[in-house]
Amino acid sequence: MSFNFFVKSNITFGRGAAEKLPELIQGHGMKRIMVVYDRGVKMAGISEQVVDQVAKAGVEYVIFDGVIPNPTNEVVEEAAKIAKNAKVDGFVAVGGGSSIDLAKAINVLMTNPGSIGEYGGMNMVKNPCLPLIAIPTTAGTSSEITNVSALIDTEKVIKYVVIDNNIVASDVIADPEFTRTMPPSVTAATGMDAITHAVESYISNMATPLTEYNALKGLEILYKNLPTAVEDGNNMDAREQMMLGCIITGFSFSNANLGLVHGIAHTLSAHFGLAHGMANACVLPYVMEYNAPACPEKMVELAKAIGISVSGDPDKDMYLLAEELKALTTKLGIRTLSEQGIKESDFAMLADDVVKEPVLGFNPRQGITKEDVIEILKKAF
Repeated sequence: MSFNFFVKSNITFGRGAAEKLPELIQGHGMKRIMVVYDRGVKMAGISEQVVDQVAKAGVEYVIFDGVIPNPTNEVVEEAAKIAKNAKVDGFVAVGGGSSIDLAKAINVLMTNPGSIGEYGGMNMVKNPCLPLIAIPTTAGTSSEITNVSALIDTEKVIKYVVIDNNIVASDVIADPEFTRTMPPSVTAATGMDAITHAVESYISNMATPLTEYNALKGLEILYKNLPTAVEDGNNMDAREQMMLGCIITGFSFSNANLGLVHGIAHTLSAHFGLAHGMANACVLPYVMEYNAPACPEKMVELAKAIGISVSGDPDKDMYLLAEELKALTTKLGIRTLSEQGIKESDFAMLADDVVKEPVLGFNPRQGITKEDVIEILKKAF
């Protein structure tokens, strides 16, 4: 069997890693940089630290701090216009998945014609992008090392993805100190996002031995450290391990892709603006329950990876992971769909859109129907 495994970014990892930023900027020969972040990063004082490091590199810079959760095509176009007018030759993105995904999308338009909506799908970005240094402030999306940018098309009311190796960040600065200010609820939701990536990529029908190894190792690390990181945000050992697990898991899902959990989460975010991690987390246990008959052996391996004792009866053991995920989401305070404002009357409309999601093609259980999706939404309600 032959397969490809793509890893591109140069990663600087660990506490104090942010001090390497000037060196990386100079190494790319950048002269004019756009620094991309959101207001939360600014309020936490992180943007100021990063901009100080950018200034040490002796370059000009322009700031775009208009990042919104689930960035839209309109925001991409607005930021790209600013970047083009400033004639920037590189980017520094600071924040969670929204900031880094937005920077990737802006970068596409710096070297490729047309509007960002034209690049939805796989391998649509023909020209290489400018250098991009990604500095994550959450341990969840893995956007810093993946070839994916997730965006909202407000006209079509869909969340879609640009998937292309050309958009991967040139460099990653993974400094766990920047995750210290995440509140418990965000730590929980982003951590469950990373766990979702591990689980879905492991059972993906595109999985390979290399993606499976990274998925299992990432899951082991994330599961062990997430409750501690939520309970004590100043525990930097747990924070560092969460960031490590997130990156390892990113290696897996950027190669193996994801499945039905993300298909549902994309639709929830597009229609109701749900935070991506929370949308994933609240449906994850029930999608795993649904998928279990299609990949029982893999479900058992996932259960064993987080220390669950198995009985040897696959008919029972394949559901152990789903049961543990239910317990974990409850422990972490993950809100149900009803607690996030979703109504049962929304289910049919949501299910209609979920079954159209391209990501379902990678799900281990195929033939997903509208009725299947509605049953999962009822359980997550």
